[in-house]
This record gives sequence, C-alpha cells and structure tokens, in this order.
Amino acid sequence: MMGSLLDHLVEITGHRDHDLLDISVMTALLNMVGVAEARVMELFQSRGELFVRPRVWISGGAVKTVDEEQSSSDQPGEPIVSFPGLVACIAQRKARLEETRENGQHVLWIPIWQNDKVSTCLEIAHTQPFTAQMLQVMEGILSVYRNYQSLLDYSERDSLTGLLNRKTFDEKFARMVNAKPSESVTRDDNERRHHAESKSQWLAVIDIDHFKRVNDQFGHLYGDEVLILVANVLRTSFRAQDRVFRFGGEEFVVLLRSATLADAQMVFERFRSNIEQNSFPQVGQITVSIGFASISQETPVVILGRADQALYYAKDHGRNQVCYYDELLDQGLLQVGKKAESVEFFFDDPAEG
Repeated sequence: MMGSLLDHLVEITGHRDHDLLDISVMTALLNMVGVAEARVMELFQSRGELFVRPRVWISGGAVKTVDEEQSSSDQPGEPIVSFPGLVACIAQRKARLEETRENGQHVLWIPIWQNDKVSTCLEIAHTQPFTAQMLQVMEGILSVYRNYQSLLDYSERDSLTGLLNRKTFDEKFARMVNAKPSESVTRDDNERRHHAESKSQWLAVIDIDHFKRVNDQFGHLYGDEVLILVANVLRTSFRAQDRVFRFGGEEFVVLLRSATLADAQMVFERFRSNIEQNSFPQVGQITVSIGFASISQETPVVILGRADQALYYAKDHGRNQVCYYDELLDQGLLQVGKKAESVEFFFDDPAEG
C-alpha cells in the first residue's frame, strides 16, 4: 500500500504539465481509492456567471481526457449553480464537502484553493460512504496535487489573464500535431477542397484593435481590465480541448482542434462578434482582428507566420475582421513567404494596434 502510494506520488511530481498532472491524480484515485467516478473540473467566468467543465475524468474504470473525446459541443460548460454541493463548499470556504445524491451515490467536492481563489475542483463519486482511510489517502494525494498545480500555474499561466503563456506554446503545439497529424498544405485544387471539408487543426492569432489608445486614454488599469475580459470571452468561445494563449501585450493565440474550415471560420467569427457586442467598463466597445491558418507538418514558426500575415492583412484593411491565410493566398492578396510589413510578431504595433 505505502509503496504503491509512493509510486503514484513520484508519478504526480514527475510532470511539468497540467494535463499530465490531472491524468496522474485521476489514475492515483482510481488505483489507490477505487472510486467509481471522478472528474477534474475547471471553473471560469462568462458574463458575470461562473461555469464549470471537465478536463479529465474516470469513466468505466478508465481515465479519459477532453483531447481523447474530441467533443464538438459549442457549450462552454455547465453553470456552477447546477452543482449546489460545490457552490456550498466554496461559499463556506471548506476544504471538502460530502453529499449524498438521490441515486444513493456519495459525492465528495474538493476545491483546489490557490491564493484565496478556486479555478479547479475535483468531483469524486463512490457507491459507498467514504471511509476515514479513503479520505486520508485522498488527502495525501491531493495535497501533492495542489502544491504542484500551484507551481505549474506560476510557470505555465499568464499572471494577469490566467491563460497559457508563451513558454508553453511549443509543447502544446507539438502535442496537437503529434496527436493527429494534419496533411501538409498543397496547391492541388482537389486536395485543397478535401482539406477544407475534412477536420483539421487550426492556429489563430488575435490582436485587440487600437489597444494603445485604450491605455493612453483610460490608463493601464482599464487596459488590464480589457485584457482580462477578453480572456474570459476567449475561454467561453472555445472548447476545453482547444488551447488559448496570451503571447504578451494585446496578442493572443488559439489552437483549435478537430474542426472543418467552415466550423473554424464560424467559431473565430463568433468570437469576433462577441467581442464587438461586449460592453467594456468605462472603455465601451472594442474590436479584434484575427488571422488564422491550418496546422500542417510545418514548424510552429511557419504556421504562426502564416496566421500573422493574415492578421496584418485584416488590420491593414479595416480591422475587426477574420482572415484566412489560404483564402488570401488563392486570391493573390498575399505571397508565400512574404512577412507582414506592419509589425514584427509579438511586438507592439507602432500604428496603435
């Protein structure tokens, strides 16, 4: 028992990645405690309301992830009010709360407190009441999980918005490509048409229009508030298996999994529209420009460069729009390998965004 527990703790502490950390803690709970069901849930805010959605879970005696499920649901998650036990646990600032559901299932809610806030929680279900020994083993596992999540948040997350930071991009990009390799972009019309109709991975670069004016006119505190609110809209606009990054300043990057070209265009356009229709305190209305490209077997730098070209075409031709690299290329509006002339990617736009 003790040796097995130590093995799981070594496994948990051996990761430098949130996804693998979640999988390890679920595996430990399955093997050491034998729980019937369990979920790692993330909490996020949308339009003033809290939502939760699962990242990793135990089902049918196996650990599953959102990456494996490839859900196409547009639902951002479930409102936290759907889980009264979790609401009560957080409101009472408890380390855990046990409830018994109508079907006789015993459920343990465990919020992961970090700096007086909760962005992750565990939902653990069992057919029998949790014994003192089970709770003791779980507490040992979750204490290590909590500490390592804090360390990973510090290294992987942008401190202002809570989104993934630039340092994590290469690893996440490689994992997406290796999980389901995409076909290289070709110039053959039939292959291009097949590529457009099949599901693929996509990379988008997003830039807030005229962001420098926001900082100059309203101050950096309101500028930071805009960035936080844009990050909240990003979270609710994309699925749990997609990846959203803040690269610095007013620039964001999205890795969109398993979507057709039509779906990708729809999702990015919907996000653009949501931002345009959103009212930002004091600032009022802002807009974003978006450039995106398909993810092939090219290097991250090449794919970023293509999305970057599409982005700055959008910014140079009116802003507040979504542009697709291949479409611009087909229309002769961009040239292969030609860099965007407006700015160098990752740096502030001298033309005020």
